[in-house]
Amino acid sequence: MQPKLPKDEWLAIFGPEQDSTEPGKTPADFAGALSFGDARLLLFPVRSLAGVFAWCTSVDALARFLREMEMIGQKPGWDVPAGEPQEAEAWINGNALIAGDKVVLEEFSFTPLEKPEVKTIGEWLAANALPALPEYSYWKNSLPSKLCILPKDAFRDFTLYATEVQTHIKLNPDKKTVESGALWTAESLPVDTVLYAPLMANRPRSDSDAVKGWDEKKVLQKITQANLNRINFGGDETTGQGFVALKFLGGEA
Repeated sequence: MQPKLPKDEWLAIFGPEQDSTEPGKTPADFAGALSFGDARLLLFPVRSLAGVFAWCTSVDALARFLREMEMIGQKPGWDVPAGEPQEAEAWINGNALIAGDKVVLEEFSFTPLEKPEVKTIGEWLAANALPALPEYSYWKNSLPSKLCILPKDAFRDFTLYATEVQTHIKLNPDKKTVESGALWTAESLPVDTVLYAPLMANRPRSDSDAVKGWDEKKVLQKITQANLNRINFGGDETTGQGFVALKFLGGEA
Protein backbone atom coordinates (compact mmCIF):
# COMPACT_ATOMS: atom_id res chain seq x y z
CA MET A 1 0.00 0.00 0.00
CA GLN A 2 1.62 3.24 -1.10
CA PRO A 3 0.50 6.21 0.99
CA LYS A 4 -0.57 9.34 -0.86
CA LEU A 5 -0.30 11.48 2.27
CA PRO A 6 2.61 13.28 3.94
CA LYS A 7 4.29 11.23 6.65
CA ASP A 8 3.01 13.38 9.55
CA GLU A 9 -0.57 13.07 8.33
CA TRP A 10 -0.17 9.33 7.75
CA LEU A 11 1.14 8.76 11.27
CA ALA A 12 -1.64 10.87 12.79
CA ILE A 13 -4.31 8.87 10.96
CA PHE A 14 -2.91 5.34 11.42
CA GLY A 15 -0.54 5.78 14.37
CA PRO A 16 3.18 4.99 14.51
CA GLU A 17 4.75 1.60 13.98
CA GLN A 18 6.56 -0.08 16.86
CA ASP A 19 9.98 0.39 15.28
CA SER A 20 9.56 3.90 13.87
CA THR A 21 8.35 6.09 16.74
CA GLU A 22 9.63 9.56 17.43
CA PRO A 23 12.56 9.85 19.84
CA GLY A 24 11.39 9.72 23.44
CA LYS A 25 7.90 8.43 22.53
CA THR A 26 6.29 5.03 22.42
CA PRO A 27 3.29 3.83 20.38
CA ALA A 28 1.19 4.28 23.51
CA ASP A 29 1.78 8.05 23.42
CA PHE A 30 -0.72 8.47 20.62
CA ALA A 31 -2.88 6.05 18.69
CA GLY A 32 -4.20 6.51 15.18
CA ALA A 33 -7.29 8.61 14.59
CA LEU A 34 -9.07 5.89 12.59
CA SER A 35 -11.12 3.11 14.16
CA PHE A 36 -11.94 0.02 12.11
CA GLY A 37 -14.95 -2.17 12.82
CA ASP A 38 -15.06 -5.90 12.09
CA ALA A 39 -15.28 -6.87 8.43
CA ARG A 40 -18.51 -8.79 7.87
CA LEU A 41 -19.73 -10.88 4.97
CA LEU A 42 -22.25 -9.33 2.59
CA LEU A 43 -21.95 -11.17 -0.73
CA PHE A 44 -20.46 -14.66 -1.11
CA PRO A 45 -19.67 -15.99 -4.61
CA VAL A 46 -20.94 -19.53 -5.24
CA ARG A 47 -20.40 -21.54 -8.43
CA SER A 48 -23.50 -21.56 -10.62
CA LEU A 49 -24.50 -23.84 -13.49
CA ALA A 50 -25.67 -20.70 -15.33
CA GLY A 51 -23.74 -17.45 -15.24
CA VAL A 52 -20.52 -19.03 -13.81
CA PHE A 53 -21.18 -17.80 -10.26
CA ALA A 54 -23.83 -16.08 -8.18
CA TRP A 55 -23.26 -13.38 -5.58
CA CYS A 56 -25.25 -14.90 -2.73
CA THR A 57 -26.57 -13.28 0.42
CA SER A 58 -29.45 -13.71 2.86
CA VAL A 59 -32.08 -11.52 4.49
CA ASP A 60 -30.15 -11.79 7.77
CA ALA A 61 -26.92 -10.59 6.15
CA LEU A 62 -28.73 -7.65 4.51
CA ALA A 63 -30.45 -6.73 7.79
CA ARG A 64 -27.10 -6.69 9.62
CA PHE A 65 -25.64 -4.52 6.88
CA LEU A 66 -28.46 -2.00 7.24
CA ARG A 67 -27.97 -1.98 11.02
CA GLU A 68 -24.27 -1.19 10.61
CA MET A 69 -25.10 1.52 8.09
CA GLU A 70 -27.55 3.11 10.51
CA MET A 71 -24.88 3.08 13.22
CA ILE A 72 -22.62 5.31 11.13
CA GLY A 73 -25.47 7.50 9.91
CA GLN A 74 -25.76 6.14 6.37
CA LYS A 75 -29.03 5.25 4.61
CA PRO A 76 -28.83 3.24 1.38
CA GLY A 77 -32.38 4.00 0.28
CA TRP A 78 -33.70 0.42 0.33
CA ASP A 79 -35.14 -1.83 3.02
CA VAL A 80 -34.70 -5.48 3.88
CA PRO A 81 -37.13 -7.53 1.74
CA ALA A 82 -40.24 -8.62 3.61
CA GLY A 83 -40.18 -12.26 4.67
CA GLU A 84 -37.44 -14.54 3.40
CA PRO A 85 -37.05 -17.25 0.74
CA GLN A 86 -38.70 -20.55 1.49
CA GLU A 87 -36.61 -23.72 1.68
CA ALA A 88 -35.04 -24.50 -1.75
CA GLU A 89 -36.16 -21.10 -3.09
CA ALA A 90 -33.89 -18.39 -4.48
CA TRP A 91 -34.82 -14.75 -5.02
CA ILE A 92 -33.23 -13.41 -8.20
CA ASN A 93 -33.37 -10.63 -10.77
CA GLY A 94 -33.73 -11.76 -14.39
CA ASN A 95 -32.77 -15.14 -15.84
CA ALA A 96 -28.95 -14.95 -15.82
CA LEU A 97 -28.71 -17.62 -13.09
CA ILE A 98 -31.46 -19.94 -14.37
CA ALA A 99 -30.45 -23.28 -15.90
CA GLY A 100 -33.54 -24.96 -17.30
CA ASP A 101 -36.09 -23.92 -14.70
CA LYS A 102 -33.80 -23.97 -11.64
CA VAL A 103 -31.00 -22.00 -10.02
CA VAL A 104 -28.22 -24.57 -9.54
CA LEU A 105 -25.49 -23.57 -7.07
CA GLU A 106 -22.73 -26.12 -6.53
CA GLU A 107 -24.74 -29.40 -6.42
CA PHE A 108 -27.91 -27.84 -4.97
CA SER A 109 -30.92 -26.64 -6.95
CA PHE A 110 -33.33 -23.86 -5.99
CA THR A 111 -36.65 -22.74 -7.39
CA PRO A 112 -36.19 -19.20 -8.76
CA LEU A 113 -38.51 -16.40 -7.74
CA GLU A 114 -38.00 -12.99 -9.32
CA LYS A 115 -38.24 -10.13 -6.84
CA PRO A 116 -38.04 -6.42 -7.72
CA GLU A 117 -36.19 -5.80 -4.43
CA VAL A 118 -33.27 -7.90 -5.70
CA LYS A 119 -32.78 -5.54 -8.63
CA THR A 120 -32.97 -2.46 -6.38
CA ILE A 121 -30.44 -3.86 -3.91
CA GLY A 122 -28.17 -5.15 -6.68
CA GLU A 123 -28.07 -1.81 -8.48
CA TRP A 124 -27.26 0.03 -5.24
CA LEU A 125 -24.49 -2.43 -4.37
CA ALA A 126 -23.04 -2.19 -7.87
CA ALA A 127 -22.82 1.58 -7.54
CA ASN A 128 -21.70 1.75 -3.90
CA ALA A 129 -19.98 -1.51 -2.89
CA LEU A 130 -17.72 -2.29 -5.85
CA PRO A 131 -14.50 -0.28 -6.34
CA ALA A 132 -14.56 2.75 -8.60
CA LEU A 133 -11.87 1.31 -10.87
CA PRO A 134 -12.13 0.89 -14.67
CA GLU A 135 -11.57 -2.87 -14.49
CA TYR A 136 -14.70 -3.23 -12.35
CA SER A 137 -17.07 -1.79 -14.98
CA TYR A 138 -18.06 -5.26 -16.19
CA TRP A 139 -18.77 -6.46 -12.66
CA LYS A 140 -20.84 -3.39 -11.85
CA ASN A 141 -23.04 -4.20 -14.83
CA SER A 142 -23.22 -7.88 -13.88
CA LEU A 143 -23.92 -7.64 -10.16
CA PRO A 144 -27.70 -6.93 -10.31
CA SER A 145 -28.32 -10.01 -12.47
CA LYS A 146 -25.93 -12.21 -10.44
CA LEU A 147 -27.37 -11.27 -7.04
CA CYS A 148 -29.20 -14.14 -5.34
CA ILE A 149 -30.94 -14.03 -1.94
CA LEU A 150 -31.01 -17.49 -0.38
CA PRO A 151 -32.69 -19.04 2.68
CA LYS A 152 -30.50 -18.30 5.68
CA ASP A 153 -29.64 -21.97 6.29
CA ALA A 154 -28.52 -22.44 2.68
CA PHE A 155 -26.43 -19.26 2.82
CA ARG A 156 -24.85 -20.47 6.06
CA ASP A 157 -23.96 -23.82 4.53
CA PHE A 158 -22.31 -22.27 1.48
CA THR A 159 -20.21 -19.93 3.61
CA LEU A 160 -19.13 -22.87 5.78
CA TYR A 161 -18.42 -25.46 3.09
CA ALA A 162 -17.76 -23.59 -0.19
CA THR A 163 -14.63 -21.72 0.83
CA GLU A 164 -11.22 -22.31 -0.77
CA VAL A 165 -9.07 -24.80 1.15
CA GLN A 166 -5.43 -24.96 0.05
CA THR A 167 -2.86 -27.50 1.20
CA HIS A 168 0.67 -26.24 1.88
CA ILE A 169 3.99 -27.88 2.61
CA LYS A 170 7.33 -26.56 3.80
CA LEU A 171 10.49 -27.60 1.98
CA ASN A 172 13.91 -28.07 3.51
CA PRO A 173 15.91 -25.34 1.74
CA ASP A 174 19.01 -27.54 1.46
CA LYS A 175 17.57 -30.95 0.58
CA LYS A 176 14.46 -29.65 -1.23
CA THR A 177 12.44 -32.30 0.54
CA VAL A 178 9.34 -31.88 2.68
CA GLU A 179 10.02 -30.94 6.30
CA SER A 180 8.64 -33.46 8.79
CA GLY A 181 5.32 -32.28 10.25
CA ALA A 182 5.20 -29.26 7.92
CA LEU A 183 1.92 -30.04 6.16
CA TRP A 184 -1.01 -27.73 6.80
CA THR A 185 -4.15 -26.37 5.17
CA ALA A 186 -5.38 -22.80 4.91
CA GLU A 187 -8.97 -21.71 4.35
CA SER A 188 -9.65 -18.57 2.32
CA LEU A 189 -12.66 -16.62 1.15
CA PRO A 190 -13.26 -17.01 -2.60
CA VAL A 191 -12.18 -14.30 -5.00
CA ASP A 192 -14.89 -11.63 -5.43
CA THR A 193 -16.28 -12.00 -1.91
CA VAL A 194 -17.74 -8.67 -0.79
CA LEU A 195 -17.09 -7.61 2.81
CA TYR A 196 -17.94 -4.38 4.62
CA ALA A 197 -16.53 -2.72 7.70
CA PRO A 198 -17.50 0.51 9.47
CA LEU A 199 -14.79 3.15 9.47
CA MET A 200 -14.93 5.79 12.24
CA ALA A 201 -12.60 8.56 13.29
CA ASN A 202 -11.54 10.61 16.30
CA ARG A 203 -9.65 13.87 16.46
CA PRO A 204 -5.93 13.20 15.86
CA ARG A 205 -3.94 12.59 19.03
CA SER A 206 -0.67 13.63 17.41
CA ASP A 207 0.76 17.04 18.32
CA SER A 208 2.15 17.57 14.81
CA ASP A 209 1.53 20.98 13.25
CA ALA A 210 0.45 19.18 10.07
CA VAL A 211 -2.80 18.00 11.68
CA LYS A 212 -3.49 20.90 14.02
CA GLY A 213 -7.17 21.85 13.88
CA TRP A 214 -8.28 18.60 12.26
CA ASP A 215 -11.60 17.14 13.35
CA GLU A 216 -13.19 13.74 12.69
CA LYS A 217 -14.60 14.78 9.32
CA LYS A 218 -11.20 15.99 8.17
CA VAL A 219 -9.64 12.61 9.03
CA LEU A 220 -12.27 10.73 7.02
CA GLN A 221 -11.97 13.18 4.16
CA LYS A 222 -8.21 12.67 4.03
CA ILE A 223 -8.41 8.89 3.99
CA THR A 224 -11.07 8.75 1.27
CA GLN A 225 -8.98 11.07 -0.91
CA ALA A 226 -5.69 9.20 -0.37
CA ASN A 227 -6.12 6.98 -3.45
CA LEU A 228 -6.10 3.74 -1.43
CA ASN A 229 -7.48 1.46 -4.12
CA ARG A 230 -5.94 -1.79 -2.90
CA ILE A 231 -4.36 -3.07 0.28
CA ASN A 232 -3.04 -6.39 1.59
CA PHE A 233 -4.37 -7.98 4.79
CA GLY A 234 -3.05 -10.84 6.86
CA GLY A 235 0.13 -12.87 6.99
CA ASP A 236 -0.25 -14.92 3.78
CA GLU A 237 0.97 -12.28 1.34
CA THR A 238 3.84 -14.53 0.20
CA THR A 239 1.26 -17.04 -1.09
CA GLY A 240 -0.69 -14.36 -2.94
CA GLN A 241 -3.49 -14.12 -0.38
CA GLY A 242 -5.10 -11.14 1.31
CA PHE A 243 -5.24 -8.61 -1.54
CA VAL A 244 -8.38 -6.47 -1.24
CA ALA A 245 -9.83 -3.79 -3.51
CA LEU A 246 -11.32 -0.91 -1.53
CA LYS A 247 -14.40 1.21 -1.91
CA PHE A 248 -15.11 4.03 0.54
CA LEU A 249 -18.81 4.78 0.60
CA GLY A 250 -19.15 8.33 -0.62
CA GLY A 251 -15.38 8.62 -1.18
CA GLU A 252 -13.11 8.55 -4.19
CA ALA A 253 -11.48 5.12 -3.78
